[in-house]
Amino acid sequence: MDAVVVAHIDARLDGVERDHGVRIGWAIESGSRAWGFPSPDSDYDCRFVYLRPATDYLTPWLPRDVIETPLDAVYDVNGWDLRKAVALMADGNATLLEWLRSPIVYRGDDELRTLLLDLASRIGEPELVARHYAHLGRRQWERLGAADPDASVKLKGLLYALRPAAALFWMRAHPGDAVPPMRLQDLLAETEPPAALESAVQELIELKSRTRELGSGPIPPPVRDFVVAQLFADDLDGTGRRHLDASVTRALATEAFRTALS
Repeated sequence: MDAVVVAHIDARLDGVERDHGVRIGWAIESGSRAWGFPSPDSDYDCRFVYLRPATDYLTPWLPRDVIETPLDAVYDVNGWDLRKAVALMADGNATLLEWLRSPIVYRGDDELRTLLLDLASRIGEPELVARHYAHLGRRQWERLGAADPDASVKLKGLLYALRPAAALFWMRAHPGDAVPPMRLQDLLAETEPPAALESAVQELIELKSRTRELGSGPIPPPVRDFVVAQLFADDLDGTGRRHLDASVTRALATEAFRTALS
């Protein structure tokens, strides 16, 4: 983490609060830096959750629920209104859950984080979160063109398919828990993956940390076996069932949202 870049991100966050009249409740790093496999030239993916004054929500014409700052080669800084973030969590989207578990925090209200993690423990639907990661991982796998066992793929992209697979592996090892860690190394450390997989993953991560471009090559067999087993497992077929009634989920989410605004 470059101290100068971090200072510029802090300045952008200050500008968001000033220019939009909002309060940033939680701001973290996402992307490869928080996932545990940055390259020397990885950009900075700051994501934040913001709150408006309570009266701003008392109108039929709600303001846009996303705030974006200029995107360039170094900075990717944008965030969601808490209303959007909570609603997506209630629908099984895992994005906010990841933000709450990021190992790199720029600023934030620990009470808000605790409130949202408690909400996740009450309304989190493991099957919906598993579906989220399965969809994400399969999409990355298809982009790689990895169906052919002899294919040469972009090894950088392989890590982007591996992390959702590791999240599913973690969830199978922690049944009932819908909030897996964000960092790939933590996902593997909190489970018992094959030793050959750990070695292959560590080699990929170390190589990516030293070079801007990993290049292409065959997928290491332990990685291929693991990713396919996790992303295309039979127990993912038909996932997406809710165990809580949607009305209960929405009531709990509404209560947490109002508590955060108070």
